[in-house]
Amino acid sequence: MDKNFYEQVYEIARLIPKGRVSSYGAIAKSLGAAKSSRMVGHAMRYAGIAHPPVPAHRVVNSSGLLTGKFHFETPETMEMLLAAEGVEVKNDKVVNFKVVFWNPMDEINL
Repeated sequence: MDKNFYEQVYEIARLIPKGRVSSYGAIAKSLGAAKSSRMVGHAMRYAGIAHPPVPAHRVVNSSGLLTGKFHFETPETMEMLLAAEGVEVKNDKVVNFKVVFWNPMDEINL
C-alpha cells in the first residue's frame, strides 16, 4: 500500500537534523510535488498527532519565516523549540537561514 502524502511529508520532516530547518517547498519538491508546498503546510498542522513524533518546528517558509507558529501550543513555542536546538530566530525569522537550511534533495537519496 502506498503511503499517503502526509505520511511522506512526516517521513522527510523526521530526517531534518536538530539545529537545522527545511521549508514547505523543499519538502514538497523532494516528494515530486513541487507545487504542493501548501499541502506540506497543511500536513504540518496535524503533525502534533503523528506517531512517531514529527519535529514540525523545523519546517518554515522559503524565507525562513515561522509561518506555522500559531499551530503550536503558544505562538512562542516554535521559536523556543528552535532556540533550544541552537537555531537563532529574530522577528519570527530564522537568522542565517541559508546556513542552517537543510534541503532534502541534497541530503537524502530519493
